[in-house]
Amino acid sequence: MSDIVQKLWGFCHTLRHEGIDYGDYIEQITYLLFLKMSDERDIELPENCDWQSLKELSGTELTDNYTDMLRTLGKAGGLLGDIFAGALSRFHNPVSLKKIISLVDETDWTGIDIDVKALAFEGLLEKAASEGKKGAGQYFTPRIVIQSIVRCMKPDPRGTREFTIMDPACGTGGFLVCSYEWLKEITGGGAFDRELSKRIKDSTYYGQELVERPRRLALMNLYLHNLQPVIKLGDSIYEVPDSQRFDVILTNPPFGTKGANQSPGREDFTIETSNKQLNFIQHVMTILKPGGRAAVVVPDNVLFGEQAGDVFKVLCEDCDLHTVIRLPDGTFTPYSPGTKTNVIFFTKGLPTEHTWVYDCRTNIPSITKKDRPLNKEHFAEFEQCFGDNPNGRSPRDPKDSPSDRWHKFHITELKERNYKIDSLKWLRDDSLENTDDLPLPEELAAEAIDELEAAVAELNAIIELMGNGYAADE
Repeated sequence: MSDIVQKLWGFCHTLRHEGIDYGDYIEQITYLLFLKMSDERDIELPENCDWQSLKELSGTELTDNYTDMLRTLGKAGGLLGDIFAGALSRFHNPVSLKKIISLVDETDWTGIDIDVKALAFEGLLEKAASEGKKGAGQYFTPRIVIQSIVRCMKPDPRGTREFTIMDPACGTGGFLVCSYEWLKEITGGGAFDRELSKRIKDSTYYGQELVERPRRLALMNLYLHNLQPVIKLGDSIYEVPDSQRFDVILTNPPFGTKGANQSPGREDFTIETSNKQLNFIQHVMTILKPGGRAAVVVPDNVLFGEQAGDVFKVLCEDCDLHTVIRLPDGTFTPYSPGTKTNVIFFTKGLPTEHTWVYDCRTNIPSITKKDRPLNKEHFAEFEQCFGDNPNGRSPRDPKDSPSDRWHKFHITELKERNYKIDSLKWLRDDSLENTDDLPLPEELAAEAIDELEAAVAELNAIIELMGNGYAADE
């Protein structure tokens, strides 16, 4: 896979001179990968829109037919029409288009036992991020993290007839794809009866995405897994959701404060805040069914922000916040290498009595792309501690972690800390005492930026309150 990514990336440099930027290039690659994999899987496409027809052409006939092909696919209707709606060719040089078609054609993509298209895309995003292309991380959650969350949450649609899985910030569909892959794995390949197969295909996987490009990629990803997902294009936070509620929600809301300069003003949000991540937590609480369960990735600065305690107080009253894992430093390398992140697990309908925290960060070397990559072993003990019950109801014991990384906190301890989840710590951080083992400068800088952004967000909230007439009389 790394060789394939390197090949595709190398050609990207050539196209840069023709005015095709990283994002355009990645999108064009996915169009071509989709057509090639559709051919490999014998997926029927409209006439003259198949891979074999395309690869036999050359010269201006190739560029003209590729443009017409994208236009035809965009008018196909159904999910295929959604995938290619508004799709445009960025290739003006037929030699360049022919070269990239040849590169894609060299590989039997469906013959490799991994989600190669997603990995190729992720590899290109990593390359773009390392070249200084900011914003790539909005599309990406490490597959290792997603798979671990899915194994804990067990999104199994076989139990009830109306079981649904939702990601309200779905990006390229990683959580939804991994949920389906997990289901296939535990069922020995996904051999279902006709009724169940149709329900899984048509009415199980849901998502929403703010940006058109990753939504398109999510639709492609799931379509190539023979699924017909419903993925809306829109803002999960500022648009009031419809009446549909979901059994399982798995999501990684976008980090940062960009665009978070005003409160959504939604009546279902108990706490009024402009903090995007806190609003995402409130949104998840709204769209969960009673008894439904959720896993949400959140950065540290969400946990210690001024209104974090207010939101988590409501969360603990309305839901069972049964588990938190502090992810290793550098989990989101190379996109946001210094961002400290967590996953919170909760079930709607019962108040919190105890919260179990697994510390997968303290005294664990930071993740790096080459020397210390993220792997399954980082989460093996956590998954064992979490247990088989996806609602956190398995028998639990601190002794399940011989290294003392598993700790239980009673709700009274959360109240004493004003529901600031980031303060639930007990391990001694050796790096604070050993100056030779301090975090990298860029990690320290990123951590400082996170704290400054949280402070700025709090100041903006105060200014907003003052503007609404809450300033003290002078």
